[in-house]
Amino acid sequence: MLAKHGLHPSKALGQHFVTDPNTVERIARLARVGRGDHVVEIGAGLGSLTVALAATGATVTSVEVDRGIVPILREMVEPLGVSVVEADAMSCDWDGLLGAAPRWVLVANLPYNVATPLVLDLLHDVPAIGRMLVMVQREAGERLVAVPGRKSFGAVSLRVGYFATAALVGRVSPGVFLPRPNVESVLVELVRRESPAVDPTVASYAEIDLLVRAGFSGRRKMLRRSLDGLVDEATFAAAGIDGRRRAEELGIEEWGKLSACRRLITS
Repeated sequence: MLAKHGLHPSKALGQHFVTDPNTVERIARLARVGRGDHVVEIGAGLGSLTVALAATGATVTSVEVDRGIVPILREMVEPLGVSVVEADAMSCDWDGLLGAAPRWVLVANLPYNVATPLVLDLLHDVPAIGRMLVMVQREAGERLVAVPGRKSFGAVSLRVGYFATAALVGRVSPGVFLPRPNVESVLVELVRRESPAVDPTVASYAEIDLLVRAGFSGRRKMLRRSLDGLVDEATFAAAGIDGRRRAEELGIEEWGKLSACRRLITS
């Protein structure tokens, strides 16, 4: 199809098209969607995953930024009832795009260069997306699902954990893509919590993220040093957290406790 239309995968857009039908059918199966569900797909490309999602009976909206590919995608999937939207997922009007239903599932083969910031933005800004199944680079996926004590655990893991639970549900071989990437991919499922892991009235996401950013700017330092100027010994004591611990040792609930105590002591 690319050759027929004189097109090539775009490095700038991080395009790696899935060419294996078994892989897209597996993703659609793991997505656990069907008739009555509303699915939004980002980076639909030539529509291989789109076709598999439409076959489940779900109502599918596909978002694609590449204007050269959009006409081909429309030709492929609009006869199946799929709505195709030409837009940049990093800057589009999500409220307008998802206004047709109160709850959506995101299923996508995400470009490696935007996967992590896009997932975080959607968790923060688009509550209508209640669940995601995303294919991402293995290292990025491991950061999304990591827990304290794991090498891959970091600020990204905590930001995800504030809004959702995350699990690695599959691995994908580089051989199913065109062009073949130099990295492995994984499938990550994220399920939005009914309410954030920390009560926002006690400590807001912004308050927690302020401390997380500072803590992980020197992740090997003791917290009393990396958070110097933000958290004093009285706050550590009130939160029941040893200032000699390191940022990578604290889970989201402990960061929330530390932020809540900081608010009380500094107010």
